Amino acid sequence: MADGVPTTVVWDPALLAYDMGEHPMNPVRVELTIALARELGILDRPGVRVVPAEPASEDALTRVHRPDYLDAVRHAPRDPFFAGWGLNTPDNPVFDGMHEASARICGATIAAAEAVWFGSSTRAVNVSGGLHHAMPARAAGFCVYNDPAVAIARLLDLGAQRIAYVDVDVHHGDGVQAVFYDDPRVLTVSLHETPLALFPGTGFPDETGAPGAEGTSVNVALPPGTGDGGWLRAFHAVVPSVVRAFAPQVLFTQCGADAHRLDPLADLRLSVDGQRATYLALRALADEICGGRWVATGGGGYALVEVVPRAWTHLLAVATGEPLAPGTPTPPDWRKLAAQRRPQADIPATFTDGVDPPDERWEPGTATDAVDRAILATRTAVFPLHGLDPYDPRD
Repeated sequence: MADGVPTTVVWDPALLAYDMGEHPMNPVRVELTIALARELGILDRPGVRVVPAEPASEDALTRVHRPDYLDAVRHAPRDPFFAGWGLNTPDNPVFDGMHEASARICGATIAAAEAVWFGSSTRAVNVSGGLHHAMPARAAGFCVYNDPAVAIARLLDLGAQRIAYVDVDVHHGDGVQAVFYDDPRVLTVSLHETPLALFPGTGFPDETGAPGAEGTSVNVALPPGTGDGGWLRAFHAVVPSVVRAFAPQVLFTQCGADAHRLDPLADLRLSVDGQRATYLALRALADEICGGRWVATGGGGYALVEVVPRAWTHLLAVATGEPLAPGTPTPPDWRKLAAQRRPQADIPATFTDGVDPPDERWEPGTATDAVDRAILATRTAVFPLHGLDPYDPRD
């Protein structure tokens, strides 16, 4: 397999300071991911570098975010009556050190992107990142600063001409799409639960990019209840074709784990085995098209013990070399730690949900199925803009 491929994992316990308190976005999911990967020796594999995270600079942040918004983020924790900018809401409560914690997550994702761009690593991962909903002047969806957009902007400043961003979070990657909607150098592809049923209410197939950047926004809006087979069918029917046509220099992915069937905030039905298959497909795409250059972040995921640590440990294993066998047991010491952190959780014993994800392929003329209708809607909207035939399964 891919053992020994140079990989940077950006990790620092200070990243756990992005802590909204009693809130779905609990940093325990990141703590348990890193602990699980360490227990299994994934971070000690040949070619793996673990590097700390420094906060992103003001200049880096203002490539995406307005300076007055940064001032608001700094000020909000000191004012109990603060209102505006999407802050101090149930989704985005303020917390002490909010600017510094959010800037550090951006710095970690920048470090991952720079490691790949400058060639010290072929792949890089920041599981604490993926805060894809934040807008230039507004917090949204648990996200204060948009680290994928900040890191992609950094790559553009370094000279990148074509970056493909693929988002497999259950929610639409709206913030990243919005930032680059008129930039033909950035392809944004998002697979998500339909905006008719789920936050943020965007990500329809006809959102294809602004004039001058037509075809650079690609959205696959899947019906509630979609499981592994439909998800993987949709992925393979859309993502490889548009990424190949775009021919990016770097593949950047947001790997939210909230499409899982146990996630409390959404209604897709993936297994951790299906998520593992998605990560393998993303790695293969990077190997095929980008010379292996792959930057991966975490994202959503609110089954804090049951799903996220296993999903993102699979991601770290795929990025650093040999994938974990699905039947791998979770180590006893990790299970003890998980029980200490979340005593009421149903702690998983293995890395599988006991599912063998089906290898389903899309064929035209199957529009009686809701997933196939979603696939065809996306292909019809965007494939011709890339010179592809929406009805030809070879494209």
